Amino acid sequence: MQKIKLDITGIAYSQTQSGSYVLTLVESAGKRKLPIVIGGFEAQAIAVELEKMVPNRPLTHDLIKTFCKSYGVNVREILIYKFHEGVFYSKIICEKENAITEIDSRTSDAIAVGVRFNAPIFTLSSILEEVGGTEDLDLDFDDEDELDEVINEMEGISLEELNAQLAEAIENEDYELASKLRDEINKRS
Repeated sequence: MQKIKLDITGIAYSQTQSGSYVLTLVESAGKRKLPIVIGGFEAQAIAVELEKMVPNRPLTHDLIKTFCKSYGVNVREILIYKFHEGVFYSKIICEKENAITEIDSRTSDAIAVGVRFNAPIFTLSSILEEVGGTEDLDLDFDDEDELDEVINEMEGISLEELNAQLAEAIENEDYELASKLRDEINKRS
């Protein structure tokens, strides 16, 4: 499998799930996007580091960095290696004295640690093919009529983009939307 480098292009408040944020990653040499729904704490931890803000007390991810540095461990890269049932799986690839260790992690935590080490973020080509899209689907709706309108607009959206939106709906625990997205995906399969 080919690894593809990703860049963080934004963190935005999720309109569909209170307290959640969407972290948008875009392939460095392309246009495909990988939207990942993350919690508020992780969004804050990533944003604090990206904006080079210094909190009064170290955040958990700062503590991890200090711990790693104290014991000679360097974070080399973050790898988003799997997407299953709406969940992204990631590894923090570490090095100490030329020995490589892969540590399983939630994607949001892996990225929050990775940005503190200026570590590159990668995913596999198969994941971008499955869930990466080039356009955003606006899922900001207030009632059932608007939801049906969004579903009707799905005809012009690629299968990959529908899968990405399904993952987001499941992550947001918006099961009504998830079931409609899954029905649309199943109709096309």
